[in-house]
Amino acid sequence: MNLADSHCHLIYKGLGEQQPEVLARARAAGVVAMLNISTREREWDEVIGVAEREPDVWASVGIHPHEADAHPEIDASKLVEKARHPRVVGIGETGLDYYYDHSDRDRQRASFRAHIAACRETQLPLIVHTRDAEADTAEILRDEMAKGAFPGVIHCFTASREFADIALELGFYISISGIVTFKNAHDLQATAARLPLDRLLIETDAPFLAPVPHRGKTGEPAFVADTCRFLAGLRGEDAAALAEATRANFHKLFAKTLA
Repeated sequence: MNLADSHCHLIYKGLGEQQPEVLARARAAGVVAMLNISTREREWDEVIGVAEREPDVWASVGIHPHEADAHPEIDASKLVEKARHPRVVGIGETGLDYYYDHSDRDRQRASFRAHIAACRETQLPLIVHTRDAEADTAEILRDEMAKGAFPGVIHCFTASREFADIALELGFYISISGIVTFKNAHDLQATAARLPLDRLLIETDAPFLAPVPHRGKTGEPAFVADTCRFLAGLRGEDAAALAEATRANFHKLFAKTLA
């Protein structure tokens, strides 16, 4: 299988200390592309550094909604400037998280819009985190899309079928994580089974959310193969064909990976 892990955190605890081994296991599992995601400004240079060293790894720059309060100075211009780096292929992760509310909601929304402005200017994809915030996420995406189109992906999708339809209507891709393999994820499984193949990505969000049969372990990019096999069974598709389709989708969305 030729796989793309569209969202992982290779510098986080559990992966960063053994990064060469983690990357070797990913490659042995058929992973040919990985997007290393940043969530705080202090991570940007380290995340980009991995992408500079590893030809099959790319980087994003962004501020997670949990970190919005701590980064009031991060605006579209700072994101655009950093995104000029040839190995930066996406903006985020950003979005809204009302489940934990680690940052003020108004601050989260302002940060989200700043990231969107950077995406509109650069035409790099927006990497969206949304949790317990479907209505506001949809409202902001629709409002901002009306100002000018931009590409994007809903990462680690766990929202409703209705939100999936809104995202697809806006031209977004949807990325499925190992959560889809969890035994209680019936609604997500039903949604994932009907997503159009040409808008589908697969991710690990490593070191988090290890799929079955790795529950309880530190997640890593190699495990995207397990999620792919499960998702293929769910959809009645060949796993190798699904891997290839989602890898092609990854490069189509994150077009700078082909530069």
